[in-house]
Amino acid sequence: MSIVLPDNFYRRDDVVQISRELLGKVLCTEIEGSVLTAGVITETEAYRGRDDKACHAHGKRTNRTEIMYHDGGKAYVYLCYGIHHLFNIVTNTEGIADAILIRAIKPVEGFDLMLERRGKEKVTPQLTAGPGRLSQSLGITTDYYGLDLTDKNSIWIEDRGHAVSQNDIESSPRIGVDYAGEDAKRPWRFFLKDSKWVS
Repeated sequence: MSIVLPDNFYRRDDVVQISRELLGKVLCTEIEGSVLTAGVITETEAYRGRDDKACHAHGKRTNRTEIMYHDGGKAYVYLCYGIHHLFNIVTNTEGIADAILIRAIKPVEGFDLMLERRGKEKVTPQLTAGPGRLSQSLGITTDYYGLDLTDKNSIWIEDRGHAVSQNDIESSPRIGVDYAGEDAKRPWRFFLKDSKWVS
């Protein structure tokens, strides 16, 4: 049985714990009436606005980061290098800017459409292992900035009962945040230890 993750899953105050708990959940999209595409989340990164220099919202509230200050369960999608649409999930409660970057998934549904969107011929980790790749394969763009992820509309996340043991999770420093000084060393990237579907 699958359950769409509800508001209270996202609105807790520990973004690091939520980031770990998202591993094994299923990210689903049904974009503009297309077929369902979905993948098991295999890699995440946690960002905490109030004391984490790697977080976009650290020390500043801008038009781009505004959604991060809303109640958890919203989509924060931004453009990286003007090319890649990166999908993040806002957590915590209104006024506290935390978010989780989804870095990789293992495809489980909608393979043909994913391959078409990515211009690929075979289902390999090159399809969805990496934050820009997974967004492209699932049809996620900045058009979905601010979308409510809890009502099964275009983008949502399901719990399909796949249990992930703490022993199955590894951590490391986050990728591409050297500008954050000491905060760049925080081991807030989480991934499934034996999965090849990791960036």
